Amino acid sequence: MFETRVKPITIDPVWDRITAEAEEAVAREPLMGGLIHSCVLHHKSLEKALSYRISAKLNSNEMSMLVLREVADEAYGAAPELVEAARADLMAVLERDPATHQLLQPILYYKGFQAMQAYRVAHWLWRHGRKDLAFFFQMRSSEVYGIDIHPGARIGKGIMIDHAHSIVIGETAVVGNNVSMLHSVTLGGTGKEDGDRHPKIGNEVLIGAGAKVLGNIEVGCCSRIAAGSVVLQDVPPATTVAGVPARVVGSAGCEHPSAEMNQTLGEECPSRDQG
Repeated sequence: MFETRVKPITIDPVWDRITAEAEEAVAREPLMGGLIHSCVLHHKSLEKALSYRISAKLNSNEMSMLVLREVADEAYGAAPELVEAARADLMAVLERDPATHQLLQPILYYKGFQAMQAYRVAHWLWRHGRKDLAFFFQMRSSEVYGIDIHPGARIGKGIMIDHAHSIVIGETAVVGNNVSMLHSVTLGGTGKEDGDRHPKIGNEVLIGAGAKVLGNIEVGCCSRIAAGSVVLQDVPPATTVAGVPARVVGSAGCEHPSAEMNQTLGEECPSRDQG
């Protein structure tokens, strides 16, 4: 007897939701049909859509979209963790940004999310010794998105960069999982020294707008850095720092600062039960 083999059906609720949102968007605004079809509906998976979106944004007279798309496809094919991180980034934006109501929005419109995915491809290139191409991705991301992330930096998943203007992250910076930061944040060095010279940001840290974290220092898990602060020393876990230079001004106010996004000093974060 012949054995009948049935090809398993792949179920991807995240991608199904994105495509459903895309179809609804086209129905609402037909003039968006060309963009939405090319960015989402013409593709069979999230990684293919991201590969298209990154290459469409970063291509130039110096490097064609076709070449960049081949590079991104290679990265996603070789490193499934890039797609896992992209999914975590998507959910982070949806859950933490009150202006985001659809998973479709970051893919089409948000430079913070798009720049993070371009960085992830560049970092993959960097780790595999293809540093010149990684630098090209960094350069074009800086030009297109206004975000300068060195491809050597190590950044976790579930990252939300709100507004995402003038973000700078240096070569030896390390950023943990589920970190949130706002515009004009710098994770930089303090001078011309070489070697390990950039900050190490723990998991679930919230970094306010305009904050500068400088030097090879550690920012503990679940801490908050107030907007406009200049951080030059280690930050203990689960604390809030503020000022120039930054000093500890209290506890973090809640267990998960990066998820709660409460930036008001002296107040507890609202609990999830409170809505």
